Amino acid sequence: MWWFYRNGPSGFSGASTAEEVTAGVDCRGLVAVVTGASSGIGREAARVLALRGARVVMAVRDVSAGLRAKEAIQAEIRGAEVDVLELDLASMASVRSFAAEFASLDLPLNILINNAGVMARDCTRSCDGLELHFATNHIGHFLLTNLLLENMKSASLDSGVEGRIVNVSSSGHIMTYPQGICFDKVHDPSG
Repeated sequence: MWWFYRNGPSGFSGASTAEEVTAGVDCRGLVAVVTGASSGIGREAARVLALRGARVVMAVRDVSAGLRAKEAIQAEIRGAEVDVLELDLASMASVRSFAAEFASLDLPLNILINNAGVMARDCTRSCDGLELHFATNHIGHFLLTNLLLENMKSASLDSGVEGRIVNVSSSGHIMTYPQGICFDKVHDPSG
């Protein structure tokens, strides 16, 4: 994995930290939604956005874990504006509920980081009958982005600052079930 540590055109590499990448970036006055923000990459993204001055809405499946992450961020960063809202991307009803709750906050949206995901779970169905990985990692984020897009467009027009949508991914997509992708099961409620 030598290429991981090699600097790209930006001067950064896979070993660069979020703080290094955002040095000099001023996010004051911006609002960011980060999915999967209670741990891992999402939590670090939320922390660094708050460090740079953004108001961060942590979209989390486990609200108690999200609240612990929020408390840790606010303990480290004096004055950090952080909200925690429930979002289960495997449930389209939850995605719609999150979008409605975010709209009720009457905040502009400048940054959307689609980070949440599941990997290496058993072949199961979501409450909507979709394969769990597909529902969580793709369909849920697609619906969420579409539900929040008008807000982001309006925020961009009002502020003159272009919005940003970041889709976090990994090479984990190449891993399939032992039998491979079961295309004949995509619409089969029995799994």
